[in-house]
Amino acid sequence: MSENIFFNRELSWLEFNARVLKQGLRKELPLLERVQFLSIVTSNFDEFFQVRVAATKRLLESNPELTDASGLTPKMVLSSISARAHQIIRQQQDCLINDLLPALAKEGLVYIPQDKYTPQQTEYLQKLFRSEIFPLLTPLRTDTEPFPHIKNLDTYAGFLLKPIAGIRNASELFKGDDDQPRIAFVEIPSGIQKLYWLPTDGKARQFAMIDDIITSCGTQLFPGFEVEETLVFKVARDADFAVDEDSGSNFIHAMEDVLIQRKSSFPVQMCCNGTSEKIRDFLMQHLELTEEDVYKTEGMLDPGGLLELRDADETGRLSFEQWEHFYPADLPEDEPYWDTLKLHDKILHVPYESYEPVVKFLNDAADDDNVLAIKMTLYRTGRNSPIIDALERAAQRGKQVVVLVELKARFDEERNIAWANELEQAGVTVIYGLVNLKVHAKVLMVIRRESDTIRRYVHLATGNYNTKTAKLYSDISLFTANQEIANDVSLFFNLVTGYSTLQNMKHLGMAPVTLKDRILNMIQREIERSTPEQPGLIIAKMNSLTHEEVIDALYKASQAGVKVMLNVRGICMLVPGVPGLSENISVVSIVDRYLEHARIFYFQNAGTPELYCSSADWMSRNLDRRIELMFPILDKTAFRQVKSWLDMYFEDNTNAEVLQPNGSWEPINAKRASKVRAQKMLYEHYKYQNETNEKARKNTQEFEVRRK
Repeated sequence: MSENIFFNRELSWLEFNARVLKQGLRKELPLLERVQFLSIVTSNFDEFFQVRVAATKRLLESNPELTDASGLTPKMVLSSISARAHQIIRQQQDCLINDLLPALAKEGLVYIPQDKYTPQQTEYLQKLFRSEIFPLLTPLRTDTEPFPHIKNLDTYAGFLLKPIAGIRNASELFKGDDDQPRIAFVEIPSGIQKLYWLPTDGKARQFAMIDDIITSCGTQLFPGFEVEETLVFKVARDADFAVDEDSGSNFIHAMEDVLIQRKSSFPVQMCCNGTSEKIRDFLMQHLELTEEDVYKTEGMLDPGGLLELRDADETGRLSFEQWEHFYPADLPEDEPYWDTLKLHDKILHVPYESYEPVVKFLNDAADDDNVLAIKMTLYRTGRNSPIIDALERAAQRGKQVVVLVELKARFDEERNIAWANELEQAGVTVIYGLVNLKVHAKVLMVIRRESDTIRRYVHLATGNYNTKTAKLYSDISLFTANQEIANDVSLFFNLVTGYSTLQNMKHLGMAPVTLKDRILNMIQREIERSTPEQPGLIIAKMNSLTHEEVIDALYKASQAGVKVMLNVRGICMLVPGVPGLSENISVVSIVDRYLEHARIFYFQNAGTPELYCSSADWMSRNLDRRIELMFPILDKTAFRQVKSWLDMYFEDNTNAEVLQPNGSWEPINAKRASKVRAQKMLYEHYKYQNETNEKARKNTQEFEVRRK
């Protein structure tokens, strides 16, 4: 058992969400982007409570005395989570109410709470409610058995009712216990718009939110009753379910059972907005929640509804300036990439570069008569995916198409089941992952006949095959025709789709087989080759760092004089800067307009450096319980590119924060006069590269015209 020190995983994640919130607090950012960051805080918490808090609550029931690597018991962790999460949500709500809403009002976009409606606005909303909203609503009484089911993360309006004296109504026929409060719930449909414009006589545009409209017009739902109090609320339930891996041919049905369980599992948290303590206490009693589990807001349950204001931002001043996604200068737009990739590898860096080359690569493969087969993995693909369209077309054209669809991708299970069924109907051979292991690797291989030989083209990535997130997440991928890498990829597919003994891959590291050992061996090699005159160097960028073995190895590297530079976006259990343990380790984190998602690992190796990208973070789930791939950057030009990007993330003094030994994160104190923002520098690099390429192309075209 390690005697080293570690931060608690859950509390480290909370500090990541606090760093997201800090972006929302920055007054120099555009207003709607600040709203976006506040909305991300809410969605992050939704997933955190469903998964991590639920798991900790179950651990409290099964093994309450168990301590984690940080020395905390489940009860201690839950208490600490509640205290810090309440603090973050209070900061979020204070920013929304006292900063963002007044600032939006100064821009002519004025939120009107329900107690401030004018008579004209009240009349307008009453009519709107009856014609457009009322038909969608179903009030549920609560004095029935069983208690009405409250769906996971759906928003509800609660009403405390009082009969109007002298009016006999139908509800009295179903009268329950007079000692029980008459409380009804109304589910607010998720597909309904969140923001409604109000009539006004002034120049400013005024708006109301759907939650307010429903609670203010609620009397229309309960004829014969007065509404005494209201409360808007949502409940997060346990979503940390494991599918029955032994279900064999009924695996999809087992997966569907998990989705059903998630909707009705035990509650772990409630967020509420309103003043009714009676409704709140009533819910706490029936849902078996404590004060620690309840989060009261004064503004809005989800600030994300305000993002509908983007349509009213005609000048674009309230959002970030638009950044293009540039088509790579070194890839042809009007012909397939086969000949280009024979000459050199290509690194694609999204979202600065367009994701179109990945889509084009698949489309060209689907339509090329010389392409014999396509093999790929799918984890999260998104809606209306051109990736799926290309795979289906390839199968329909008679090509062998094999796709490994990971059905266990949390919160994307339902969509992936639908994709799997659709692909099978189109003639694709679909593999449903592996027993007890999620397939998280991102890999695509095209097999093509060329001049009486077979050549393979490979795409490996740090991010999913998802055209939507490719515009929002910063990821790196590699196109290559390197046949040694292609050999490794063939071994990989044989292993995950059929029966195959473990075989050594020359270039790829694969979890849970070899990847962890390769990382540990490379850290150990850095220790052995480090000298006082030429100390070793490890630079790594990832989403999370929680694997205790890897952290122990990094501690040993620090003690041996190796310099360790880490860029960790989210969770970091490693404690940096501790004398005698980790004084040679620094940890920075960047939260900016794009989600940092790429994993890049650099080892100096005594002057013969190696550089890798990977689908895997240095976490137990990635290295021990998932199928992951780490791939080397072998092409010299590609190596220089990726290394320069990696270095840039450690030059940032605008959005970067540094992890302190006490677990807090502090902004970098910029010593240089100029501000460095890594994402902005990267965008400017690709913009300049694109402009230079366009000029060269234009000059070439002009020359050709003159010669004619």
